[in-house]
Amino acid sequence: MSAPAVAVTGLVKRFGTFAAVDGLDLEVQPGEVHGFLGPNGAGKSTTIRVLLGLYRRTAGEVRVLGTDPAHDPAGVTRRVSYVPGDVALWPNLTGQQVLDALAGIRGAYDRDAERRLVEAFALDPGRRVRTYSKGNRQKVVLVAAFAARTDLLVLDEPTTGLDPLMEEVFQSCVRDAAEQGRSVLLSSHVLSEVERLCAAVTIVKDGRLVESGQVARMRHLASSRVAARVPAEAVDAVRTATAGPGVAGEVGADGTVDLRAPGAQVAAVLGALVAAGAWEITCTSATLDDLFLRHYEATAR
Repeated sequence: MSAPAVAVTGLVKRFGTFAAVDGLDLEVQPGEVHGFLGPNGAGKSTTIRVLLGLYRRTAGEVRVLGTDPAHDPAGVTRRVSYVPGDVALWPNLTGQQVLDALAGIRGAYDRDAERRLVEAFALDPGRRVRTYSKGNRQKVVLVAAFAARTDLLVLDEPTTGLDPLMEEVFQSCVRDAAEQGRSVLLSSHVLSEVERLCAAVTIVKDGRLVESGQVARMRHLASSRVAARVPAEAVDAVRTATAGPGVAGEVGADGTVDLRAPGAQVAAVLGALVAAGAWEITCTSATLDDLFLRHYEATAR
């Protein structure tokens, strides 16, 4: 594939007068793991249901693997592995029977991969679904999703109910899928998980795009924390020298420094501290948490 796996332009989805998604753009490249971030009610799950053909869009353009899901939802279903965060399965079937049923939906399925995944996720496929914990039900759909020979995985809070060890297995499976050239759209509240896995992210709020781009570039735009101690006699000079664009925080009268500096100002702030004879200097790189919270804290004020 050379065209984007997911191409969304100006997506609008209304329920009556309420706009759950309002002019959203989203693009996922072939072989890319793309994070889709936002709190509950941001429009993530509604967007995903439009991508899967479960909802019809009100306006905008949507293509999934080159197909309009509104016109051919069954075709999209065959080519996309979808994992929701709240899994409902047939309670009287065994795990293996559910895997067989889900495999039947798609035209291509890797049974050898299924066996490896069952072992990796420590799933007992012989038990009936009604005896499974939430985490084990999640494992069933994860095994089915990764074992399918699909070009796109759409994962909506996929690690809900998994213990930390199984989360590591999940992350390994995502990396393997990307190495195979499969695209992944990962919607998650676990920002550390997104940061470890995703090359690019899209942040949404109230159904609208807040920011989208490569993770490395977006980290650079977020503020980093710089902490240090400076001699009391240098406090005024440090305050003046670190008052660059976008630098926030304080230099206390006792010489305690706690600043947040945008990427473009970090070197200048550190240079000012060294020149002032500072010690105990630490500089913590910005994370997706910083970027995410920066947007939401700004709009909450």
